[in-house]
Amino acid sequence: MKILVDTDILMDVALGHGDFGPDSRAMVDWCEQTSQTAVVAWHTVSNLFYLIRAARSDSFARSFIKELLNFAAVASGGTEGVRQALALRMNDFEDTLQVATAISGHADYIITRNIADYRGSVIPALTPREFLARFATEK
Repeated sequence: MKILVDTDILMDVALGHGDFGPDSRAMVDWCEQTSQTAVVAWHTVSNLFYLIRAARSDSFARSFIKELLNFAAVASGGTEGVRQALALRMNDFEDTLQVATAISGHADYIITRNIADYRGSVIPALTPREFLARFATEK
């Protein structure tokens, strides 16, 4: 199984976002401990760096991304991925980039806390809690 981890999940973990933090942390822990493949979109890395650096520090952002690369591959949709994202009918362009990356990376699921943003996605979106409830026993 391959999953695309949305930026919001990683931000929860990096910055310890309130109510979402424990589920997101459990999801990342699962990714680190299983043989399943986690991927992140190319643009997620730059978004993470910018947001984490602004909230914490440059060194913390770099350290977090290095840790991320220990369990997640970085997928790129390239030119065709951007074209595909432009053709998708969803409200948020950044989310269409995530979907296009999930498609090109052959992801089975998108893990996000913003399920509503992915209603038009051809790849099913699940919250970390939903995903773990279904698949936590798989290694």
